[in-house]
Amino acid sequence: MEYKIKSRIWIESNENVLLGEGRVHLLKAIQKTGSLSKAAKSLHISYKKAWQLLDSVNKSAKKPVTINSIGGKGGGGAELTDYGKSLVKAFDEINRNCWAFLDNELKKIESI
Repeated sequence: MEYKIKSRIWIESNENVLLGEGRVHLLKAIQKTGSLSKAAKSLHISYKKAWQLLDSVNKSAKKPVTINSIGGKGGGGAELTDYGKSLVKAFDEINRNCWAFLDNELKKIESI
């Protein structure tokens, strides 16, 4: 029999979620598309939901995670700050390390 271990992590600040899987997907989509509205569409979530997630991240972070430009003829845009990119990279690394640890811990169950 093969077992799998499941877990999700998120990072909180004063009971507000700074980062979690969904927020990191949104940040990566913003970086890829250059726009919050395009990022929301690519993730099949409403613009309002995307804006709320991004606002939550920005309120919990030490520094802004995105630079936003106001819409005009060509529309506005958004990109990650260096700090935002660093947060995404750190979260991905934490997540990978967590999974490696959990996979190793699962051996305790499999060996019984």
